[in-house]
Amino acid sequence: MELPVVVGVDGSEGSLQAVDWAAAEAERTGQTLKILYASLWEHYEGTVPRFAKGRPSEQVFAENLVATTEERVRRVAPDVKVSGEVEPEAPVDALLREGNHSALLVLGPRGHGPIAEMLLGSVSLAVAGRARCPVVVARGGEPNRRAMYGRVVLGVGDTTGSTIAARFAFREASSRGCELVAIRAWRCPPYENMPYPLIGGEQARAYRQEADECVDRVLGVVDDDYPDVAVQRRLVQGTAHQALLEETSGADLLVVGAQRRKAAFGLQLGRVSHAVLHHSGCPVAVVPEFA
Repeated sequence: MELPVVVGVDGSEGSLQAVDWAAAEAERTGQTLKILYASLWEHYEGTVPRFAKGRPSEQVFAENLVATTEERVRRVAPDVKVSGEVEPEAPVDALLREGNHSALLVLGPRGHGPIAEMLLGSVSLAVAGRARCPVVVARGGEPNRRAMYGRVVLGVGDTTGSTIAARFAFREASSRGCELVAIRAWRCPPYENMPYPLIGGEQARAYRQEADECVDRVLGVVDDDYPDVAVQRRLVQGTAHQALLEETSGADLLVVGAQRRKAAFGLQLGRVSHAVLHHSGCPVAVVPEFA
């Protein structure tokens, strides 16, 4: 059975962005879409979502919110098969459990109340750092969320699991009919450039060559499966998060990998994933890579 795309909703503007993004994704890929509302969100966020009129009982409110969101999906993506569900538990727990049998979790960048003032909502951050399936946070401006640039950006990481994120990125580029930009950042440690410039130059070339070979290894495993995707490679001198963030203003989606250890607890996000989730100018897909 094909796994669904699941979108978490709470009635905030950010969750509406997530719903529209998820509906477009399901329409492109032919997947079903499931809307999930966790009923304790109202308690944690501190306000009633703007769909509500007055203050009905929690169950009535939740069902009305989900029904209204389903109708929104039917308007923007009439061919998508959509369903809704209300879960009487904390949102992070509900979403993580749902992620165990979902193709993709989609969330908005912010929630209600004090969380709305943060760079990234606590629910989105917790789910992106712990989910066992890919998580998309629908960040960025409207042109980015509506896929108007025709570019998917892939951050090529160090681990062998990077091929998992690469396959996700190729699949997204193929379904959108757009190009894939694979970016690998490299740096020559300052102490290796001093005090002998010629030796430092050789070291810099060696680090750049290593980065080039890393891109070859990752893309070589995947690109033959997607001959329709045009790939642009970029080797950028500098930090990985800066190199990726500079690309996001003109991208439809940024894809990064995140290592997961089965026995570990808490957030499992590296510095790069954490930085792009907070600052990206386009939607971000965090793809788990299990060690």
